[in-house]
Amino acid sequence: MRRCFVCAADMIGPTGRGLTYPDGQVRDFPRACNACGVLLAEGADPAACRAHLARHLDAPDFVPDPDAPYGLDLYTLRTAATRLGFGVRPRDDEGRSALRHPHDRRAAQAELFAIDGADRHPVSLGLLGRAAERDALLASLPAQAGWTDDVAILLDGPASAPRTVPVAGFPDGAVRVAARPLDGDFADQRNALQALARHGWMLQLDADESLSPGTGRLLPGLAALAGEGDAISVGLARANRVDGVLSDVFPDVQYRLNRTSVRFAGRVHERPVLDGGWPRSFIGLHGVIEHRLTAAHVRGRSRVYETLDPGRGRSEEEEALMRPYAD
Repeated sequence: MRRCFVCAADMIGPTGRGLTYPDGQVRDFPRACNACGVLLAEGADPAACRAHLARHLDAPDFVPDPDAPYGLDLYTLRTAATRLGFGVRPRDDEGRSALRHPHDRRAAQAELFAIDGADRHPVSLGLLGRAAERDALLASLPAQAGWTDDVAILLDGPASAPRTVPVAGFPDGAVRVAARPLDGDFADQRNALQALARHGWMLQLDADESLSPGTGRLLPGLAALAGEGDAISVGLARANRVDGVLSDVFPDVQYRLNRTSVRFAGRVHERPVLDGGWPRSFIGLHGVIEHRLTAAHVRGRSRVYETLDPGRGRSEEEEALMRPYAD
């Protein structure tokens, strides 16, 4: 198994972790995914693991199977369940603690519920782009009107205060367009966009990224799920398509659904800074961010980034982005 059957990351490696099951059985696992945390038995078959997990998620409660070819703590179950549109609710205080302190040795047990039928936190949509991309960004918005009523667009250009723009499907005043100079600092631009949100959560996209309306509709429920577990940042898989071909750099998780109090750091390849560290984040798997790239852009991007932030241009990523996806 090269890629994780839960999150598709090419990050499977040896581990010393194990789980204790409700009957007291203790089981150690030789391998784990270093992205989502799922534990794997030797020789575990991805298709068999996926089918087994789907059967066990098709019930009001998740009960761990000590004979399964994989193992889940509660933190990882939360991520795994989102692939099928489910959230998890801990049964007790130990479970609530497990979400905040991954990865513990207790096999996951939890109540399951449909994210789209659960509590919802309003989510703002934030878009970053250049001045020349303004009209295209506005044209993309009607498809997202089913899940958000607040949109902020921040353009790279001379500073200008937010101005409302009418867009079909949105209430008056819901869509605003502002501008500020990017000045080679992507984190500062994202932080300025965060500050324009009217809701407590914001999803950020770049002009060359898109999100299906179906994926967007689950974001308010996903934000509520995060809030229940004291998480403040949710990562979504990003599908990089170079001249239309899915790149091997997948899932390329981007932490773009954040509480608006979260701030980003890094002039390039910026990431959210989390009070309490990575345990206050998790990966959602119900959909992907589509990222459109050209080969010419990929070849030049790392050199531009290296100029902006020496040592962080990730020149090695260029080759990986140009390589087609493989299981």
